[in-house]
Amino acid sequence: MGEGEVIAEEKAKDISLKELSKKLEEFAKARDWEKYHSPRNLLLAMVGEVGELSEIFQWRGEVDRGLPNWEESDKEHLGEELSDVLLYLIRLADICGIDLGDAASKKIVKNAIKYPANVQ
Repeated sequence: MGEGEVIAEEKAKDISLKELSKKLEEFAKARDWEKYHSPRNLLLAMVGEVGELSEIFQWRGEVDRGLPNWEESDKEHLGEELSDVLLYLIRLADICGIDLGDAASKKIVKNAIKYPANVQ
């Protein structure tokens, strides 16, 4: 693995939602795709990707945590489909003016209140 690949790999692990959002915006602008990125279109594209993600698990039954019995190529494919869903979700939130990190943090707090831990 070359030095550039190591740096890219390290950066990818630490990237924020805001950084991904900026990269997605730049990607769409460079290709003049912004006109296609309406909330509806992005949502439908994301649903399509969720379908592709579902296909990976469709006939496997329950799988163990960490996917120990999966081939590396299957795990790589899963990572790609998960990434597609995440990227469409981030772009959708951005187009709708929603700070996804902030919204998710607030939702975790709401869920903690709604579903308190069993403290004994």
